[in-house]
Amino acid sequence: MKRILLIPVFAAALIAGNTTVSYAQSTVMVGGAAMYPTKNIVENAVNSKDHTTLVAAVKAAGLVETLQSAGPFTVFAPTNAAFGKLPAGTVDNLVKPENKATLTKILTYHVVSGNLDSKAIMDKIKAGGGSAKLTTVQGETLTVMMKGKKLQIKDSKGGISTVTIKDVYQKNGVIHVIDTVVMPS
Repeated sequence: MKRILLIPVFAAALIAGNTTVSYAQSTVMVGGAAMYPTKNIVENAVNSKDHTTLVAAVKAAGLVETLQSAGPFTVFAPTNAAFGKLPAGTVDNLVKPENKATLTKILTYHVVSGNLDSKAIMDKIKAGGGSAKLTTVQGETLTVMMKGKKLQIKDSKGGISTVTIKDVYQKNGVIHVIDTVVMPS
């Protein structure tokens, strides 16, 4: 049995001399690497072995600087396996310079402005009577809903993705790891 050490953010805050502490945010393991709430989205994502395709795509689209900015952003981060569900050759084609606009459209469809942890999303779902629409940075909407105890996202083409790891807090937002790439229309 593996042991995972969770280092609460308040320990880091105390070391840094910060007395404003959030006890809800702690280090989470994603792709075999610790995701620190004191680092930004890019600083954490580059360490996840499950997100190498996403990181390469973010670089190819020129979005690194944006995702390192203050935000806050809510990112639905597809794993390498999620990208692997796309038709053969799709990712290789998308990262070509001539397809940068399409790649950017797809990636920004995975980002919502603001800091929406799972509780905030569930509150929106409850207020919406079972589902809620989230407007992405790309401009289209994602529909969020619950299936049992699992948070799901429906894209504009009707595709469904499930959140596999929720509430990975970052200095500039929150990441929710998803099992399928969501696609804009």
